[in-house]
Amino acid sequence: MARRPMMAANWKMNKTVREAQEYTAALLPRAADAEDDVDVVVCAPHTCLHEVGRMAGDSAVIAGAQNFYYEDSGAFTGEVSAPMLLDVGAGAVIVGHSERREVFGETDEMVARKTKRAVEADLLPIVCVGETKEERDAGGMWDKVSDQVGRVVEELEDVGGESIVFAYEPIWAIGTGDTATPEDAQDAIGKIRDLLAETKGDDFAQSVRILYGGSVKPENAAEIMAQDDIDGALVGGASLEVESFVELIGAAQNAVARTER
Repeated sequence: MARRPMMAANWKMNKTVREAQEYTAALLPRAADAEDDVDVVVCAPHTCLHEVGRMAGDSAVIAGAQNFYYEDSGAFTGEVSAPMLLDVGAGAVIVGHSERREVFGETDEMVARKTKRAVEADLLPIVCVGETKEERDAGGMWDKVSDQVGRVVEELEDVGGESIVFAYEPIWAIGTGDTATPEDAQDAIGKIRDLLAETKGDDFAQSVRILYGGSVKPENAAEIMAQDDIDGALVGGASLEVESFVELIGAAQNAVARTER
């Protein structure tokens, strides 16, 4: 596998500081077994991020935030900036999750500006794209996703593909128990990679990691990871328990082992 797999946990609005400490302490030795093969990211709420970052240190686990704002300081009550995230040990940040877009009104323009700022700050952005069930049923899936991806790459100049991660998350599959078939996920992610090749060149497209997200769990992870263009997963509910998240990391390790045989 040319691209290093990534398994990213998104705790969403869950866990106290104490719960985050207990989780991270349990995860660190387990994640160490995978550090040669898989990037492991834990995207925690801002209240827990400092502890996750402190405990992770130079370990195999990368502390990630779930959101930030593209300005570095100012009158933006309730927001946090890239320098603030770096200060508490974050190395990655989710950008444009569907809940930020759908619930909090983030536009493609905002997502693109956040992505650009994250890259400038040496924070790895995990940029989420995806369609609603209504858009998919109406045949508008690719119009929606290509617009989201295209607006982001317009902001990226002289940037290597390793500086950004995309996550295809069909909104109808997030937290619903419904999952795109592995073939559907591969089709969408393959199209995203083709679009990146058209707009940024083959080298960029082949080095960008593209994850799948949407009701990923241990039972379906192996099939998802077996697809050629899927480089890992952004995991919500199944990442809240250490054991299930470790199983997902193992699925990514197994995918690496298959390609090396």
